Amino acid sequence: MGFTEAVRTVLTQKYATFSGRASRSEFWWFQLFYVLVGIALLIVASLAGAFSDIQDGPSSVLFAFGAVGGLFALAMFLPQISLQVRRFHDRNISAWWYLALFILNMIPAVGFIAGLAMLVICVLRGTEGPNKFGPDPLRPEVRAEVFA
Repeated sequence: MGFTEAVRTVLTQKYATFSGRASRSEFWWFQLFYVLVGIALLIVASLAGAFSDIQDGPSSVLFAFGAVGGLFALAMFLPQISLQVRRFHDRNISAWWYLALFILNMIPAVGFIAGLAMLVICVLRGTEGPNKFGPDPLRPEVRAEVFA
């Protein structure tokens, strides 16, 4: 799965789909898209703030770009969570583990370890063939009856 296909799949077909599985390529291409758009919004907002003529405080253009960035983050909240859950499903891990790690991420002393665990789960290869969450997203034709 390529960059545009991953972004299109997450944003149009599986915007709030928490069932099924997501391949590593789908996950990481969408994460790249999310970071690139965030950096672009930050650069444009910084340039707008640097070239504003108002000496008293931040300009309204800066607030407008802040609002656009906030709306973007809000719009991407649900796809990010659903993609993360589907990535956990690809490793044959329940979404309840994602919730537990997400909550542990809020605790300062444990948050680093929980974040590292989530990163490792997202980096590892998915289970071969179908699992309890659906068929393999890379090879849907592979069936479990091969070794039966």
